[in-house]
Amino acid sequence: MPERFSEHAIKAWKEDGAVVIPNFFSSEEVKSAVADFKALYGQKVGGNPLVKTNQDEHRFAGEQFSNLFSIPANCSPSLNLLGVHPKLINFAQKALDTNDVRLEAAATWAKYAGDADFNQPWHCDFRNHTLTVPSEDSKLNTVNFLIYLTDVGEEDGATHYVLKRDSNTIPEAINWFIKDPHDKKLQSKLSEFERSAAGPAGSIFAYSIDVFHRGTNLTKEKGYRYAMTASYKIATNDLVGFTAWQYSGESHPWHIIFNNASPEQLHCFGVPLPGDPFWTKQTIKSAQLRYPNWDLSPYLSKSNQQS
Repeated sequence: MPERFSEHAIKAWKEDGAVVIPNFFSSEEVKSAVADFKALYGQKVGGNPLVKTNQDEHRFAGEQFSNLFSIPANCSPSLNLLGVHPKLINFAQKALDTNDVRLEAAATWAKYAGDADFNQPWHCDFRNHTLTVPSEDSKLNTVNFLIYLTDVGEEDGATHYVLKRDSNTIPEAINWFIKDPHDKKLQSKLSEFERSAAGPAGSIFAYSIDVFHRGTNLTKEKGYRYAMTASYKIATNDLVGFTAWQYSGESHPWHIIFNNASPEQLHCFGVPLPGDPFWTKQTIKSAQLRYPNWDLSPYLSKSNQQS
């Protein structure tokens, strides 16, 4: 599998908290994922762009998130496994300096011009990923990925961001944000350092939960944006979290993931690797009953033979 990112990209994430990598995913991978989006959301395109001139520009709008859904989804493995692509896992491992990572969140996200004014205030994601605050040690935060599956220019709702080297020049920016996330003076200061994460389909924006960023509006007539989110943390890091995958075990089509994922990909959801003491004759037998089409041979070959 060809390299999809450089050590320079890892260094940039560690030092500045954010990096844009164009064309991370191949055209074929993008094509398959887009087909899944159309299966999930229909052939819909955007309408007339909505610009709320009287909207408080420093507030979120709930309708911005109306087409945001956690995986697994009722579509092919292509989209369901995109967030655990081996190279995406590898980026997270290198960024967090560990081989043992967990996927803490992954979702599909479709935006259509006219459904909302998608402009957002500057914000950091730690407020709904941890009950405390971001760590000064980047390894104890998360690697968040925004994956573009359509070409995203400035008219297509490109995410904008501020590098940590820039936000660090604003005295106690994080504490200022904690005290009043809607403070117009803080919002204005952050805008002085605004950068765009625009890119062609297949590009990724990797950022940490302490990086200031914001969504922008879709202003193209009939415009739409397909994207996927995926967030990783160190497996033992209980400071951060988002999705309890087990909670959707009965309501979501997990068989699509189990029937098609590698042991390494499943491990990102918390499934023990082959050779783990969890795997006995009995647990393998029970797991096969729950997921009849799951290939458990790698687990059987290394299992504890006790029943």
